[in-house]
Amino acid sequence: MGETIMTSTGFAAPGQRRANAPVSTARHGGMVIESQALLTLIALGALLVVLLTIHIAPVPFHLDAPLLAHVAGMLAGYGVTVMLGLMSRAPALEYGIGADRLSRWHANGGRLIFLLIVIHAVMATEVWLGAIGRSVPVGLLTLWQLPGLATATVGTVLLLGVGLVSARTMRRKLSYEQWHGLHLATYLGVALSFSHQLAGPDLAGHRVLQIAWSLLYTYTFYLVLRYRFLAPLQQAWRHRLRIDRVIAEADGVVSLVIRGRHLHELAAESGQFFRWRFLALGTWTSAHPFSLSAPPQDDRLRITVKALGDGSRKVQALRPGTWILAEGPYGAMTALRRTQPSVLLVAGGVGITPMRALFETMDVPGERLTLLYRASSPQDVIFRAELDEIAQRRGARIIYLVGRSSDPANALTPERLSQLVPNLRHHDVYLCASPGLSSAMRAALHGAGLPRRQLHEEVFSF
Repeated sequence: MGETIMTSTGFAAPGQRRANAPVSTARHGGMVIESQALLTLIALGALLVVLLTIHIAPVPFHLDAPLLAHVAGMLAGYGVTVMLGLMSRAPALEYGIGADRLSRWHANGGRLIFLLIVIHAVMATEVWLGAIGRSVPVGLLTLWQLPGLATATVGTVLLLGVGLVSARTMRRKLSYEQWHGLHLATYLGVALSFSHQLAGPDLAGHRVLQIAWSLLYTYTFYLVLRYRFLAPLQQAWRHRLRIDRVIAEADGVVSLVIRGRHLHELAAESGQFFRWRFLALGTWTSAHPFSLSAPPQDDRLRITVKALGDGSRKVQALRPGTWILAEGPYGAMTALRRTQPSVLLVAGGVGITPMRALFETMDVPGERLTLLYRASSPQDVIFRAELDEIAQRRGARIIYLVGRSSDPANALTPERLSQLVPNLRHHDVYLCASPGLSSAMRAALHGAGLPRRQLHEEVFSF
């Protein structure tokens, strides 16, 4: 049976933040790059690479297979730096664009680069064999003797291999840990291919271009090294994060209370997440993205983990005292995205974690704040006591939709949403749920007339 409940009396759960405890309101003060600006820069860079390749081409100019091979190769080399930069976790990108959007761009751009590498390899080989007039085996043997070609071939095989395991049908057969480990071969593949780019006909003999190309790669690898490797180590030394308590929240769901030093310096906000690397046997090799499930405090952070696979089950089994490397905070689904006078927070299942933190700290009058929480059963409702206490204290509204999705009371239609949340078009909507529920909610919100720019969500997948 469906259950729709507005605010109810409640109490502070054990260990919950007191109503008068301080909330971190620090903001990221560095440079932030927005989506349109970044896409424009990437496109201008690609255009410049094409024009330079054409300029370097032999005279007279011909639109032929050699030119196609050169353009595809140069664009692939440039695209690799873009893909690495997108996933470097540089704060300017993570704050301005969001990790989920960067991941989607990386995935889509990777497919394009995969195609460019194949075009370059096939066209260049065909042109070479035609030029020397030798048999295929002899021609390939002489081709691999060219400067940097042997290592570039190995690097290309590695990159293509990573592309194949990243295909959707292959990803479904791999755990996150397996996929992540294989993906690290990308760095080796790029490094092995670099010497061929400098020695190839497009850059060989052009000292200024070789220096510029080298600086592009150097800066890209600097970003990766700085933010993916050195920053977590610096934070680990500064903040000394350790698991303080493990709290059972529901069946298969636990919260980890994490203590550390000087946590205000992280400037973390409700709605954000960290990538957590738990330094214990079986968990230290992978970093898991978990959102904060409570507002950050000066000495304490909290995350909540549901057992969805081997990795998350191992995390749930961790003991107090376990040391942690944390990367972040990341994510753009914060109060800074709000543009409207009212806010609707939509959570499904364990998606309540970032919404619970936002529900407590969102800077909007309580009567303009609504939380819609969808769960399959009463046992799946997480933080019930905490949510009710926050709603009562703030004068906000909670709508629990609990039970079967076939129940009319739980229908997610434009009409039903408009009844539950009047004046929906003047709300900012924050959404965190499973892919199926998110898709249904997205369609219902758009059907109810919510402008796309007022929907804020971050979707994580690999």
